[in-house]
Amino acid sequence: QVQLVESGGGLVQPGGSLTLSCAASGSVARISMMLWHRQTPGGQRELVASIAVDSSTYYRNFAKGRFTIFGDSAKGTVYLQMNSLKSEDTAVYYCGARTVDGPYYWGRGTQVTVFS
Repeated sequence: QVQLVESGGGLVQPGGSLTLSCAASGSVARISMMLWHRQTPGGQRELVASIAVDSSTYYRNFAKGRFTIFGDSAKGTVYLQMNSLKSEDTAVYYCGARTVDGPYYWGRGTQVTVFS
C-alpha cells in the first residue's frame, strides 16, 4: 500500500504561480513513477505530467513550458511548479503513484482555483 498526500493548492490570479507538493508513505520502495493528474467539475481526470524513478519526465502539451514536475519518485516526493496559470487550469489536482507490481494509488487531491 502507498498513501499519498497533496498540498499547496489555493487561489491565484491569472498569470500567477503555485507549487503543489505530494508526499508518499508506505511501500515507497515499490513506486516506479509519480504523476500529477487534474480533474475539472464534470470533466474526466487527465494526466498533467509524470516523473519516473530515473528522473525522466513527461508533460502533456498544455503543461509544456508552464509546468515543471520535479522531485524524487524513488523517495516518494514530487512537486508540480505551475507558472503562468490560466483560468482553464482550475481543477482538483491529484497525485498518483504507479508501482512496480501493478497497483496504482491516488491522493485525495488539492484544489487549484485561478480567478481574476
